[in-house]
Amino acid sequence: MPILSKAATDHWKAPFLNGAVLYSDDTFMMTVNPDLEDNERVMLLEPVDGPAMAVLTLGMASLAGLEQPQNMSLPEFRSQLQRAGIILHGADYVFFFPEDEKARLMKETTEGNIRRLTAADAAAFEAFCAASSEEDLDGAYVELDHWRVMGVFEGEQLVCAASMYPWNDTAIADLGVLTLTAARGKGYARRLTRAICRLAYEEGYEPQYRCQLDNQASVALAKAVGVMLFAKWDMLSEKCAL
Repeated sequence: MPILSKAATDHWKAPFLNGAVLYSDDTFMMTVNPDLEDNERVMLLEPVDGPAMAVLTLGMASLAGLEQPQNMSLPEFRSQLQRAGIILHGADYVFFFPEDEKARLMKETTEGNIRRLTAADAAAFEAFCAASSEEDLDGAYVELDHWRVMGVFEGEQLVCAASMYPWNDTAIADLGVLTLTAARGKGYARRLTRAICRLAYEEGYEPQYRCQLDNQASVALAKAVGVMLFAKWDMLSEKCAL
């Protein structure tokens, strides 16, 4: 079986393992962790390999009637949250490069029409954003002022852009990528994503690819890029006023 970065997977599991265990069996584990950030007061992690994990602050556990050890399953946990009015955001897929694909990636070279973007590319980036829909921009979260930014050009026009930023102040670099509608189907997103991920590795970061479960185009890109699904992850919704 392909091997994922232990540092990356350990980072994701840490909040779920560093707390008081309320329940644990072969398929589900629930813990209370007092050190969660406000927007992380409830989180779910469903690794491809291993049991599903849930973590809450004591306050949220009390609100959901989960503060005492009890038999529990993932469906029952979701039902308890729903009854308490606790709303989750909606799960993301989380992908990483397996070690064998990373080795292949690091032997590649960046193509001529792919390069890093800087503040000097502000006009080209502004035109790129103007040609993109608000929905695409919100979903991709590609920004010129992120930690690292790269793009694909057709002549003078920026047609595909990707950016990365350190995830929760760690050595994991979360990425977004967006291609203009007219330039899709040419393989730009795949090549650009691999190029910016190689840059992240060269600078000591572990590239991370995330997307919503229903984003079929992004899921297809993940497969084309060569990343491997690690888990589904969900957290407290911003719409939850509790």
